[in-house]
Amino acid sequence: MTVRTPAPGDLEPIERASRDELQALQLERLRWTLAHAYENVPHYKAAFDAKGVHPSDLKTLADLAKFPFTSKKDLRDNYPFGLFAVPREKVSRIHASSGTTGKPTVVGYTAKDIDTWANLVARSIRAAGGRPGDIIHIAYGYGLFTGGLGAHYGAERAGCTVIPMSGGQTEKQVQLIQDFKPDIIMVTPSYMQVVIEEFARQGLDAAASSLKVGIFGAEPWTEAMRREIEAKAGIDAVDIYGLSEVMGPGVASECIESKDGPVVWEDHFYPEIIDPETGEVLPDGAEGELVFTSLSKEALPIIRYRTRDLTRLLPPTSRSMRRMGKIVGRSDDMLIIRGVNLFPTQIEELVLQIPELSGQYQLVVTRDGHLDEIEVKCELGAAGGDAPALSRHLQERIKTLCGVTTKVSVGAPESIERTLVGKARRVVDLRKK
Repeated sequence: MTVRTPAPGDLEPIERASRDELQALQLERLRWTLAHAYENVPHYKAAFDAKGVHPSDLKTLADLAKFPFTSKKDLRDNYPFGLFAVPREKVSRIHASSGTTGKPTVVGYTAKDIDTWANLVARSIRAAGGRPGDIIHIAYGYGLFTGGLGAHYGAERAGCTVIPMSGGQTEKQVQLIQDFKPDIIMVTPSYMQVVIEEFARQGLDAAASSLKVGIFGAEPWTEAMRREIEAKAGIDAVDIYGLSEVMGPGVASECIESKDGPVVWEDHFYPEIIDPETGEVLPDGAEGELVFTSLSKEALPIIRYRTRDLTRLLPPTSRSMRRMGKIVGRSDDMLIIRGVNLFPTQIEELVLQIPELSGQYQLVVTRDGHLDEIEVKCELGAAGGDAPALSRHLQERIKTLCGVTTKVSVGAPESIERTLVGKARRVVDLRKK
């Protein structure tokens, strides 16, 4: 496998800037962002006032610690457009992540935001060794999910030829890889493993395909998975990080020459690591919860957003900007099933909407080959009901409102496991075993 190291001319000046130059730019942009949010978003004005801070209080980057955090709950409480800092008619595109009871986390982008996003994904592709004229096979899902369109616009901005395959249809994925001969694939790492298995099922060697680079994101993955994919597919595998509340894919991305953790594009996003219990800002190198503040977003500025991802900030290597360590877990109970975020409380709300069910439930997460599977176990109430019909109904509701395909089992009353104090064990994650 040949490492496609970008040429020095492929780097933007900011990627080679000194820390002093970068921090001066961050401070300028952070002051603009705080003022923009305070003046145009009622939620932020109220939150800043309640904390007793004003945008003018930011004298240094360290002063950001005085400002309040933003959580996913804040986005849901302001559904759908309450956190937008520009008039709705100035919003060029809306994306959303799965949410409870049909109310997702909504994010918006102005035309300038989309331009910035495309530039940052293009930068990420260049960091992964992508070159103008490369063919990129995109197998992230398209739609409200930011993965597909985020990768698509960035690949075009990088001067590449895009195959907008989207997810699923694994046999066809392999066919198009064989026929169109792409250089790069952008997909979740777990689905890449499935694609590799489909090559083998068809009697083909994935390592003999045209693919040279895989840009994998949307879910945590280990160094062991990287090694396995690289060996079986004959590619360089790099990590791209993002989340819709902050932008989408391209908030951070690994450089192919080092593959030592995603570089945070700090000219557009200011990262912090905090103690998830106290909220105290921790020094670089310490493990804690990752927090982001946007520095250039117009439609949806985000101030100290708690990602719940547990990681570390590491010193610069291949670029002038700091890196993220591998995500080691989450500070909450969110599950990631095939790249889709799922909270147990989302299932709870749907179960409680069905009067024939007792309201008790259990999520059993397993791994079938390389893909995660989830079974929702619940039980009838004392009055009973048509268990098969209720299973089908709940399965359809979860798929429609949460975007996750599940198996649903409705058992007899009091069949769900309880502890001695009467509480159900909500999540049984068998993947770790």
